[in-house]
Amino acid sequence: MREHAVSEEEACSELKKQVENAWKDINQDLIFSEISKVVPGPVLTPILNFTRVIDFLYKNGDGYTHVGKNTKDGITSLLIDPISVSY
Repeated sequence: MREHAVSEEEACSELKKQVENAWKDINQDLIFSEISKVVPGPVLTPILNFTRVIDFLYKNGDGYTHVGKNTKDGITSLLIDPISVSY
């Protein structure tokens, strides 16, 4: 904020944009990159899942240390009330 002389809101907005762009890069690299051809899927999948969990827990504040309604609802919907998928 001091370096670019912007408000806290502007800095947060820019960080959110950077996170969105990072997700795009991650997804593109996993689909089209040479990495996905060299590193087996069973190695990449846990790394991607860990990244998803971190994003979920910290996207709207510290959902790990200060568990709130959003964190509880997300975990409940994932583990207790899963969506059934039929083929």
